[in-house]
Amino acid sequence: MSGSNYRRSLGTVSLTAVGLGSIIGSGWLFGAAKASHLAGPAAIFAWVIGAVVALTIALTYSELGSMFPKAGGMVRYGQYSHGSLAGYLAAWANWIAIVSVIPGEATASVTYMSSWKWSWAKGLYNGTELTGSGVALASVLLLVYFALNWWAITLFAKTNTAITVFKIVVPTLTAATLMLSHFDTHNLSRAGGFAPHGWNAVFNAVAVSGIVWAYNGFQSPLNMAAEARNPKKSLPRAVISSILIALVIYVALQIAFLMAVPAHDLAGGGWSALNFKSPLADLAIAWGINWLAILLYADAFISPSGTGMIYAATTSRMIHGVQENGHLPGVFGKVDPKTGVPRPALLLNLVVAFAFLAVFRGWGSLAEIVSVATVISYITGPVAVMSLRRLAPDMPRPVQLKSMPVIAPIAMVFGSLVLYWAKWPLTGKVILLMAAGLPIWAFYELRKPMSQLKPHLKAGVWMVAYLFVMAFVSYVGNKDYGGQGYLPEGWDLLIVALIGLAFYFWGVRSAWHNPSLEAVREELKAAQEDAERVSASV
Repeated sequence: MSGSNYRRSLGTVSLTAVGLGSIIGSGWLFGAAKASHLAGPAAIFAWVIGAVVALTIALTYSELGSMFPKAGGMVRYGQYSHGSLAGYLAAWANWIAIVSVIPGEATASVTYMSSWKWSWAKGLYNGTELTGSGVALASVLLLVYFALNWWAITLFAKTNTAITVFKIVVPTLTAATLMLSHFDTHNLSRAGGFAPHGWNAVFNAVAVSGIVWAYNGFQSPLNMAAEARNPKKSLPRAVISSILIALVIYVALQIAFLMAVPAHDLAGGGWSALNFKSPLADLAIAWGINWLAILLYADAFISPSGTGMIYAATTSRMIHGVQENGHLPGVFGKVDPKTGVPRPALLLNLVVAFAFLAVFRGWGSLAEIVSVATVISYITGPVAVMSLRRLAPDMPRPVQLKSMPVIAPIAMVFGSLVLYWAKWPLTGKVILLMAAGLPIWAFYELRKPMSQLKPHLKAGVWMVAYLFVMAFVSYVGNKDYGGQGYLPEGWDLLIVALIGLAFYFWGVRSAWHNPSLEAVREELKAAQEDAERVSASV
């Protein structure tokens, strides 16, 4: 197998660091400000809602990850349950969501650097997006992320764990210091009250303010499952722990930000008029906490860089998974035997990251693309986990929740709602981006005889239909979500929830015993037999 050169060197602590390091990246530097801009003080609830959504979906993927401890796990599950079409669409959405995070983290670092006092730094960002010099510096950061992954997974693990400790300490210290320095509870009622733009704005903040982007890091341990020493225990622990720890940190930061905003800044147009270039650092300077501002400027390089480094690692494993699914040339499945690193896949992702950086130069625009693509990739988890319970009830499931038949449809509903909350036309644009990947699938699949292709098409049509239906509902939906207003408020959310449930049941019933499932079943069985022989000989 091409993945046999991976080294199982990551324990629970390292995998939790991978998950937490992915979650705490640039989101904590900009997320509180952007969420406040959209929802005011009610943004606190946006982080809680986002965590509930992520945790519900993560539970479905934890069972899948423990069943299939393979590199790039998130891009494989749909292939195992539904064959090539649904599997490819899920993998494409997931890969787009993750690979675009890498230039986003570099963009975040450079944006914060633009607040430095030197003239060359101020020219990196024009207030909306990176300038030419800013893009050049962000490109250098991309090269650093990939260079650290090029040499060895053990170097990655040691470096990332150290960086993650720093990334936890600094946000926690920032929240505590801002709260102690200025905690104006009157901000909760100023500028339109607690929810100045209504609760629809809170839901929109969940989808596009970087909250989904932030919590999406839970999947990083799953994508590195092939390198986990004891995936049965370490994977679910790492996924769930990283989400819960991040929730506490993010809510604390959001509260600290809300209470630290000077009253005169809100008097000029409310929360939506705030325009901080480096939000938390700007507040630290406003209250004379210069040492914190300096620390934040330093961490604005370290935190996003740590996340960018993690995603450079996990996306290369995802490309490996896509190749093994049969939708990329064989070279991208090669793993360097000396370092245990899939170097060709790493290079491909570097090229794509440069392309995203050239097109989307602002953190906000990248956050929106990442968030919607992430939600689209989420929908296959709930469907796949219950499909595989039906198709392969005999397969070992180290993580198996009795409540999964309830959790899975709820997760599908949550994912559908977040997709709708993202607003038209953003939903339509990202769904079109998903369709743009289909020619690659067609290149590899349409050459096959129709007798072989037909069951894949039949099993995957539910996902294609889901994307078109969700785009249509977004277009005709409530005006608060960018639609034409044909669906009244409240009823639109009910309709989206019912659509999510309908496609969930359709998707589960569409699953079939496809060749990928049989192949991985035999592969895992052989691996288990090998492990038993080795154990018996010791």
